[in-house]
Amino acid sequence: MKADVVVVGGGVIGCAVARHAARGGLHVVVVERATPGMEASHAAAGMLSPLAEAEAPGPFLDLLLRARAMYPAFAAALAEETGIDVGYGDAGTLYLALREEDEVELEHRFAWQSAAGLAVERLGADAVRTLEPAVSPATRWALRFPGDHQADNRALGRALWGAAARAGVDFRLGADAVALLREGDRAAGVLLAGGERMEAGAVVLAGGSWAGRMEGLPRPLPVEPVHGQILALESIPPLFRHVIDSPRCYLVPRSEGRVLAGATVEHLGFRKAVTPRGLLGLLAGAVEIAPSLADAAVVETWAGLRPGTPDGFPVLGPDPHVAGLHYATGHFRNGILLAPLTGEVVGEALLGRGVDGAVAEFGVGRFG
Repeated sequence: MKADVVVVGGGVIGCAVARHAARGGLHVVVVERATPGMEASHAAAGMLSPLAEAEAPGPFLDLLLRARAMYPAFAAALAEETGIDVGYGDAGTLYLALREEDEVELEHRFAWQSAAGLAVERLGADAVRTLEPAVSPATRWALRFPGDHQADNRALGRALWGAAARAGVDFRLGADAVALLREGDRAAGVLLAGGERMEAGAVVLAGGSWAGRMEGLPRPLPVEPVHGQILALESIPPLFRHVIDSPRCYLVPRSEGRVLAGATVEHLGFRKAVTPRGLLGLLAGAVEIAPSLADAAVVETWAGLRPGTPDGFPVLGPDPHVAGLHYATGHFRNGILLAPLTGEVVGEALLGRGVDGAVAEFGVGRFG
């Protein structure tokens, strides 16, 4: 098979890149070893939370804020293209101080974010309980991030798969790309596990935690799986409007009457498992935030593998030494948030429209 572009990986990142490139007129094939959107994309919680996640101002926060600003139009476009509502909600995020040590962290966040001119509000305990009566009486105070929103990540995965297919993308499912094909200093396609050669003028590595396992890359790609567990509690009627966060747990309300509680951060290799240790920590964190959840039914538990990098930042853009090789991986906890921006910037590079300056800090060359 010959294509203009082969995208390795069919999660929200791979499908977003494929959709953008195909809408620009390229023949794109997505190679996915399982089912699109069923790995990290399916296991996420859908938080679009630059300010709740960010540790400091800088290029990465700028990237997250830019991606967040794209979401209303992005969600509307996907609904128009596929008829799928991706559950975009704009109620904002509350970050609670429940213990004395939490106050130190929140004070630090409020200081640098307000100094940077970001949209952050400080709320007293009474104001927090007025907004969300179900939160614990032990709440001391909170930060409100009105611009930090959420999406239904599972609906997003289905919508991006459908939108990419509608744009003309071909999908090779159950196919495992094991090696990069090269002609000198150019990418020439990928080799599949069964020995089939899929030729293409450009290759995009969007395989999440598995991206670094491909043979033939010009350098080691330091992407590793970071294990995360989440559980869902039944909450009818819904307890919250906001996403509720604390230093130990976050709660994400869903319109169908569930609350997601997450997420662990564990280094277990490629093992995916729901463990008693993980569930106990999540349940304790959830009940600390909202004591009434102690009697809620646990309706689902799952685990996923986030693609992490040594510095916690994604790997984006073209390879500096192999023409036609592009990276779109290592998004760790921000794959859902960064999907529209990654799709656009990598897609534009594939279309020959230049490399977006915003991704210069996140190229693979920073790893040597």
